[in-house]
Amino acid sequence: MRVLCAIAVAVLLSAPAYAQMPNVNLMPEVKTKTQEEKDQDAITDRAYKNSLSKIPDAKGSSDPWGVVRSDPPKAAAHPAKPKTRTGSSTQPGSSTQRSQ
Repeated sequence: MRVLCAIAVAVLLSAPAYAQMPNVNLMPEVKTKTQEEKDQDAITDRAYKNSLSKIPDAKGSSDPWGVVRSDPPKAAAHPAKPKTRTGSSTQPGSSTQRSQ
C-alpha cells in the first residue's frame, strides 16, 4: 500500500514539471516557396515601398493645441533669487533688520 501511495505522489509531483517542457519538433516540415510566390512577394514589397515614398513629410507644427491658444507661448520663467550664506533669499544689504 505504501508503494502505491509513493508512486501516486511521484506521478502527481512530476506532472507540473512535465507540463513546462517545451514542445520541440526536431524535424519540422520545411516549406519552400515556388518561383511564382517569390515573384508575388517581390511585387508586393515594391508596391509597399512605393506607397511609403508617397507619404509626405510632416513639416507643420507639432503643437496640437496651437490653434486653440490666443497668446503666443510665454518665455521661460524668471531665474530664482540668489541665496545668502544663511539660506534666506533676501538680498544682503536690504533694509530689513532682525529685532532681538
